Amino acid sequence: MIKYDVIIVGAGIAGLYAAMNLPKEKKVLIINKRETFKCNSFYAQGGIALAVDEADIPLHVEDTLSAGDGLCDKSAVDVLSENSRLVIDNLIDMGFEFDKDKDGKLLYTKEAAHSRERILHAGGDATGRYVHLFLLEHNPHPMLCDSRVVDLLIKDGECYGVTVLDHRELRNLYADKVIIASGGVGSLYEFHTNAPTISGDMQGLCVLKGIPLEMMEMMQFHPTVFVGNDGAQKLLLTEALRGEGATVEDGNGRRFLFDYDPRGELASRDIVSKAIYDYKQKTGSEIYLCMKNFTHEYFVKRFPNIYKSMKDFGYNLPYDRVPISPAFHYAIGGIKTDLHARVAGVGSLYAIGEVASTGVHGANRLASNSLLEGIVFAKRAVDDILSQTTQKEALFFSTCNDVMSYKEDKEKKNLLRRIMWDNVSIVRTKAGLNSALEQINELLDQKIGRLLKFRLLSAKEIVVSALKREESIGVHYIISE
Repeated sequence: MIKYDVIIVGAGIAGLYAAMNLPKEKKVLIINKRETFKCNSFYAQGGIALAVDEADIPLHVEDTLSAGDGLCDKSAVDVLSENSRLVIDNLIDMGFEFDKDKDGKLLYTKEAAHSRERILHAGGDATGRYVHLFLLEHNPHPMLCDSRVVDLLIKDGECYGVTVLDHRELRNLYADKVIIASGGVGSLYEFHTNAPTISGDMQGLCVLKGIPLEMMEMMQFHPTVFVGNDGAQKLLLTEALRGEGATVEDGNGRRFLFDYDPRGELASRDIVSKAIYDYKQKTGSEIYLCMKNFTHEYFVKRFPNIYKSMKDFGYNLPYDRVPISPAFHYAIGGIKTDLHARVAGVGSLYAIGEVASTGVHGANRLASNSLLEGIVFAKRAVDDILSQTTQKEALFFSTCNDVMSYKEDKEKKNLLRRIMWDNVSIVRTKAGLNSALEQINELLDQKIGRLLKFRLLSAKEIVVSALKREESIGVHYIISE
């Protein structure tokens, strides 16, 4: 029997920051589904929001609550903001370098729905990638790659470890504590900005184990995404572009967002996404992101990765306009946790990052609060774990004997993506949601592998939650037929 002090499921920023804060002498294992860069953290462009100083904490809290449309947990938001400077200073003290001006001072930028400049960035538009690589370099613990968790070993309300599928072999790994940091649900949708491995597996597993999820109807769509490339994963055009002067225009160059909100491009993501969707439906016009307010020199330095990526697609930025559309971006809802990242109803089990529902984001996540949430609650989970000295006696569990996948499952996964995009995306109707629920239930009744079942159960939870919330709020926008 192999037993660890802590097992961490996922190697994004939340999981790696937790690992970095666990002492080297602890027996810790990180389990990663694929290559380390295939996580949402790696693709995060904009930056990390934080309270710049003590005086900014109430303003950061207020902006977060405002974006969340009344559904945030105020206590969780307070925890986020009050600890923000602490974790960022910790990264800097460890040697991480955020972008600075010529005098060596930290550069703060502004994004939609923030009342001031408070977002730090690195590598121009590669913050997530830089932080992720930094944490990988400072990770003191072993990592099991190309493996996926397919079961949680739970008995009498206590978690004792996980079952992994490792190179087609199922085996149990035991631990005193388990931290789930596996990310969101992007691959449930036909168009998304997420890493291809992010598919809601652990959320579905939690449904299977009777572990509560919450706020699953709250799925955030990023308003400015280039969807002209092949494949489900689309190219995000960071919020920082609009924060620093990029404009959203129709085919005639008209900035129509002011018809929907006086803040125009700086309105919150849900408002901008719905405005683009509605305007395109009404006018049939293509929608563009225009970056003519930037100089070429500044753009290439500030947004080097976007410049290169769009050049590969034949666009010369900042001179060319880029056709855009909203696409799925971030799962606000997830595994229900408390302020110490403990999973509701299951001892020794924690959830952090996008997989968790901490209550911070409410009905709409404030831009660049996600990386911050991941590291703040990773630290709180580790602090809680290290405050406990007792080790529990290991129990033996047999491995599950379900078939993991059938060859027909791939086609059904693609069908699920279309169902979710057509019926459970930016604008929802009761009829569309009921149609989605019926089709998902039909798929669940078919001969399917356990891995597809996870996706279907996650998707079903989103649909059921959306049907329960009959009034529009935040990212949940439901209209009458």
